[in-house]
Amino acid sequence: MIDEPTAVSAEVEAFWVLARRQARLERLPAYFGPSGLVSLPPPAWSFGATPEQADALADLVAAGTKTATASAADDYAAEGVPLPEPGTLGIVLDGGGHPRALVTTTEVTVVAFDEVDEEHAYAEGEGDRTLATWRERHEAFFRDHDPHGRGFRADLPVVLERFRVLHPKPPRR
Repeated sequence: MIDEPTAVSAEVEAFWVLARRQARLERLPAYFGPSGLVSLPPPAWSFGATPEQADALADLVAAGTKTATASAADDYAAEGVPLPEPGTLGIVLDGGGHPRALVTTTEVTVVAFDEVDEEHAYAEGEGDRTLATWRERHEAFFRDHDPHGRGFRADLPVVLERFRVLHPKPPRR
């Protein structure tokens, strides 16, 4: 899901300091100085279109159940945002804007909506994890959340992104 990265809050900054240490991102010898990788926090964003969806999906990510996502490729182009690339870091936020996980993108492919397979649907970790449920929910999402008027069609190009959780944070309760 493409979400405009939010301004870095003190909470996100504190999470970044802890997460980069826990994920062992600070491995370069001191004589090289701080690397760009650990100097600046990565973009922070949430999944879904509502705070409730963001909460539920952030819980799945932090638990390690959700290791993939899908977005309409047309939205990236319309917003002038490059597609994610392997190695890209991100901070997943919940519906309240609180950091829940540091993730790294491991794989990105673009396929037609009707070419998404069972393996990807399962990796998204939602519902019963079947392809039928994935297609039903994602078609509804793409129809209901169409900020650029692209319309839904079976051959809609979809960006399939796989990621790995480097540092999860338990939910705030």
